[in-house]
Amino acid sequence: MELLWEIASWAGAVAILSAYLSVSMGWLKAGKGFQTANLFGSVAFIINGTLHGAWPSVVTNVAWFLISAVALVRMRPEEAAAEPVEAAHVQYPGVPDSTGQLAVVEAFTDALPVVGSAPVLADGPRLAV
Repeated sequence: MELLWEIASWAGAVAILSAYLSVSMGWLKAGKGFQTANLFGSVAFIINGTLHGAWPSVVTNVAWFLISAVALVRMRPEEAAAEPVEAAHVQYPGVPDSTGQLAVVEAFTDALPVVGSAPVLADGPRLAV
């Protein structure tokens, strides 16, 4: 049984070192995979340290475990996440409903609306064309 715990401890060491190397080299982002490897590795070191009476290592790895556990809890998705709200579509009278159509209209007429150059009539302002 002791051999099993030693193998598990070495696997934990490999997990922590691999995660640290991957994040340090930019191969992996410090996300769920990184925190999960740290969580697994710290549990393996806690067990190994307890079996060998290495209490400073146990205390350090309990802290390591808690940090990883809290990080994983904070990374989980919100259960009541709101659906993304799509921007309201505003349609102005006399203006095509898409920018593609507007570009075609501008290309054929070769005119852009000029604000403030047309006289104001009784029924409202006009745009010069």
